[in-house]
Amino acid sequence: MSPHPLPGAVGLSHLIPYDWEAADGVCGGSPHLHLACTEAYVVTGGRGTVQTLTPAGYRETRLEPGSVAWFTPGTVHRMVQGEGLRVTVLMQNSGLPEAGDAVFTFPPEVLADPERYAAATALPPGTGPDTEQAARRRRDLAVEGYLPLREALWQGDPAPYLAFQRSAARLVRGKVPAWRARWRAGALAAAERTGAHLDALESGDPAYLAAADAYQAEPTQRGGYGMCGHRDTYAPGNSTPPSGGA
Repeated sequence: MSPHPLPGAVGLSHLIPYDWEAADGVCGGSPHLHLACTEAYVVTGGRGTVQTLTPAGYRETRLEPGSVAWFTPGTVHRMVQGEGLRVTVLMQNSGLPEAGDAVFTFPPEVLADPERYAAATALPPGTGPDTEQAARRRRDLAVEGYLPLREALWQGDPAPYLAFQRSAARLVRGKVPAWRARWRAGALAAAERTGAHLDALESGDPAYLAAADAYQAEPTQRGGYGMCGHRDTYAPGNSTPPSGGA
């Protein structure tokens, strides 16, 4: 993890939701949840919606330029493409989503088998036709498991949704020690640095300001196949001082 991460050690990516039509006639991404991270969408162009499932039920949130929408751990979300939707994604705890802090809404029999789940989530490297086909299959399998969860919530029955949350938690349990290390090196370290700066200011010794500098980053992958759509991503810690002035 970079000693100079984005503010709060958040993750950043740019996203264009898939325009592939799913079984229910909706074009968009793969429904999933995060278990330890809050995620935010900052809409930069076009229009669309995000569908969410929570213990309170099903909801659709309209997305248009200037909209900001976010959801806490455990919220199943599905990004829906309307017309030219483009989103900048801010993710809590940079690095955790890439380390597995996301579980697709696959059918229960897939969630119950870690090896089968891992095989269903895997994509070939690159951005070629094989990768696109695998991403479509993954999306369709997630929608297959998602639709019964949504239908049950419509009928006032949260049990299948809550069962999915429990299955997701079981799948990732073994990853928690590694996540804890990433959190300590990222978000926790960033918060502790702020505390140290406040201590220094209170004591009248702002010597840490002598280390001030500016940083920049470029995407490490463009047009990749993410859960929700085509993503431009930035690897955690991939920041450098700028090469020139304004």
